[in-house]
Amino acid sequence: MVTTLDDTKRLMIGERLADLKAFQNLIISNEQKLIDACPYEDVRERLQNMLSDDQKNIGIIDTVIVQYGIQAEPSAATKTFVPQFEQMMSGDEFTFYQKLMHHELMKHGQAMSGIMIHKAAQVVGADIEVAITPLNTVNFEGRAHQEQLKGILEQVGVREMTGQEAKQGLWGRVQDALAALSGVAGSVITQNTDKQDINIQTLIQLDHNKVNTIFTEIGATKDPQKLEEYFGQLYKDLLAHAQAEEEVVYPRVRSFYGDDNTQELYDEQAQMKQMLDEIKSIDPAAADEFRSKVKDLMDAVGDHIRQEESTMFAAIDNNCSSEQKEQMATEFKAAKSKIQQEFAGSM
Repeated sequence: MVTTLDDTKRLMIGERLADLKAFQNLIISNEQKLIDACPYEDVRERLQNMLSDDQKNIGIIDTVIVQYGIQAEPSAATKTFVPQFEQMMSGDEFTFYQKLMHHELMKHGQAMSGIMIHKAAQVVGADIEVAITPLNTVNFEGRAHQEQLKGILEQVGVREMTGQEAKQGLWGRVQDALAALSGVAGSVITQNTDKQDINIQTLIQLDHNKVNTIFTEIGATKDPQKLEEYFGQLYKDLLAHAQAEEEVVYPRVRSFYGDDNTQELYDEQAQMKQMLDEIKSIDPAAADEFRSKVKDLMDAVGDHIRQEESTMFAAIDNNCSSEQKEQMATEFKAAKSKIQQEFAGSM
């Protein structure tokens, strides 16, 4: 039988994602403090623009964590660092320039953390890459902010030391570079999959894409260790997805999707849960039997996905406003997060 649903590598990535969220919240808090303390109107405006990006990006990180499927606590080092940094930045011993310099360093660390998570995902599993793809936007904007901060530091530093404006230098070069880069990378930003108005169909489809990727990974290996790792993630992802749909989505669509159609979705998921438990009882070392049962599950889940993405999605479009679809997405994400936290405490 499957001995564990957890994998050390995946748990470590989960912890790094929790660190990323903790630092993103710290960045937001610090930007608000810098804006309040900023003596320069032009710099305050640039910091306000960064704050708007970072407030949006915390939503992206939240969705990535839910899509990743493992809720974790930040590392002990992060829990120690955050209050120390907050205390340091709240004191009077640093000039505004020095506080900006520390903020730029934190932005650099955040950008590198996002890149390392992406690199680790490439090694551990394709399904992780699918789940964390929206982080590309966060990473890009973090690097762009870091370059902008270098230019701001040049301006502020000269003003503090001389009381005069810096000549055209780093800030102008940064602005020119970002303008050129926007033509190449702008599509990355516009493809952001977690705008504040993400709808329920998009969230459900993200789950479906990840599950299909795990099925592909299982089909491509006979390694018992890999089979156990992939199945552990599949088991948790499918259960969290199903339970969140049953709590949030199906009760909401029943009135216009119909009793029979909605009950069919409930029944299919009950069958899926039974199949998951049957597979869990099989030793992955019996690779052929294990993969055969997973193939049966994949076929059942595939039929379920096709029904949801065709008729149920169409019914939602025809009967729900954009605001209602966005609200359903918010509730669905919250329900999944709560279920994943319960998994973390029991599995």
